[in-house]
Amino acid sequence: MPPILPDVKPDDIILTGDRTTGALHLGHYVGSLVNRVVLQERCTQFLLLADAQALTDNMGDYLKVRSNVLEVALDYLAVGIDPAKSTVFIQSLVPELSELASYYLNLVTVARLERNPTIKEEIKQRGFERNIPVGFLTYPAAQAADITAFKATVVPVGEDQIPMIEQTNEIVRRFNASVAAPILVECRAEVPKVGRLPGVDGKAKMSKSLGNTIALSASPDDIRDAVKKMYTDPKHLRVEDPGRVEGNVVFTYLDAFEPDAATLAELKNRYRKGGLADSVLKKHLEERLQEVIAPIRARRAEFAQDPQAVWDMLKVGTRRARDTAAQTLAEVKSAMGLTYF
Repeated sequence: MPPILPDVKPDDIILTGDRTTGALHLGHYVGSLVNRVVLQERCTQFLLLADAQALTDNMGDYLKVRSNVLEVALDYLAVGIDPAKSTVFIQSLVPELSELASYYLNLVTVARLERNPTIKEEIKQRGFERNIPVGFLTYPAAQAADITAFKATVVPVGEDQIPMIEQTNEIVRRFNASVAAPILVECRAEVPKVGRLPGVDGKAKMSKSLGNTIALSASPDDIRDAVKKMYTDPKHLRVEDPGRVEGNVVFTYLDAFEPDAATLAELKNRYRKGGLADSVLKKHLEERLQEVIAPIRARRAEFAQDPQAVWDMLKVGTRRARDTAAQTLAEVKSAMGLTYF
């Protein structure tokens, strides 16, 4: 279990969410979902189903983006997100966000957007080169709108997303300076104190697009097959050979999911000295993952029996989110003198 985010106070407002491009996986669970369940008891929390953002590099694949709104919502409910405590909403149904983003675009240059390290890396990963969708390039302004619309003070992100938060705060400062009033609120990035869970193939990132994930809805067979494919130590050829723990994907997962510190320490000690087979180690990890995912999968299946109830929950959350965003937009327009009647 990852620890609770540090330095979060009861009066903090949290904004976070997920792109609706596929069901969520164990990487999401370790990196953010567990913390969200805890934080909803302590702070005001808005959870964004980022369908509009998903379209920045999935334009044309509308069914994929739309159908995964429900899938991600089911994952939220399954892990313990309570819609009475967290406002869960659909991004595209809050048009105030788009209007705010259109104003913020006047406060940032193309050169600044292209220098954003996160955008640069994601452009490289997607092979856009100069064929960059404008919506993708200008996403930092859209994210600034998402954050500032709810006057979020805390945005949980991975380290690779810190430049996005820095750019949001640049926009906040430029806007406030332009109207000579503290209308918008700066936020701080909170990076969870837990290492990123690698893909089951050993690659640095667990990613739906790379097909190296274990979904929160994975079946027992899916979990078993995924664990069998995991890399261990390529030099650990025989049971009696000493094995390397560092960089061993199986141990990285056990660090996240083995609740008994003494058991984990013993496994590492035996593996380092030699005498612990990879098959035995993987069997142990599989048991832990089956224990974690089984109740999540069961709750998910229960919620999935009544999809209309899930849509109704999203309708209520979206209405609540829109009320908040509309208030911020009204303050922004008033500060700019765009209140004519």
